Amino acid sequence: MTTSMSVHSQTEVAPYTLLEKEGVFELRHYEKLTIVSTPVYIEGQKTNSFAKLFNYISGNNNQSQKISMTAPVFTGQLNEESGVMSFVLPSGMTLRDAPLPKDPTLNLQELTDYRVATITFNGRLQTNNIQKHLQLLEDWIEHKKLIRVGNVKTAGYNSPYTLPAFRRNEVLIQVQKPDGL
Repeated sequence: MTTSMSVHSQTEVAPYTLLEKEGVFELRHYEKLTIVSTPVYIEGQKTNSFAKLFNYISGNNNQSQKISMTAPVFTGQLNEESGVMSFVLPSGMTLRDAPLPKDPTLNLQELTDYRVATITFNGRLQTNNIQKHLQLLEDWIEHKKLIRVGNVKTAGYNSPYTLPAFRRNEVLIQVQKPDGL
């Protein structure tokens, strides 16, 4: 099964293939994602990373091209000193045809053959909520005998105006099966 549209809006959701589902846990395969990222902290100072990324898709790029907002918004690692926020570009946009950012703190890249274990939850993407679900996900990964090969990411799917009870959030960890599949 591949998913690509949000249930609640016309916002494109990064397409993936569902490999396994067990309650709130999923094993997914993203064939290819083109993302634009920026550090959450630069030289110890917190940046407005969401605004920088939003400005890029609003036309602050070398082609003055407006790009549709997609979901989710990824935030990498829980360590504030090395945090990164990323927007996923629409599924038809590749690294080759994505406009270059004017902001030098933004970086374009492609993730290919990206397999992740996820847990989905409602509420706010706050440290205590993330840590609680991260522990549950790590336990599930261990139970499934998956091998962790990447850093923790969080994913938010809704606008900040969505009531917490209706928000879709996830914790994701890149994994592989012991046999490498």
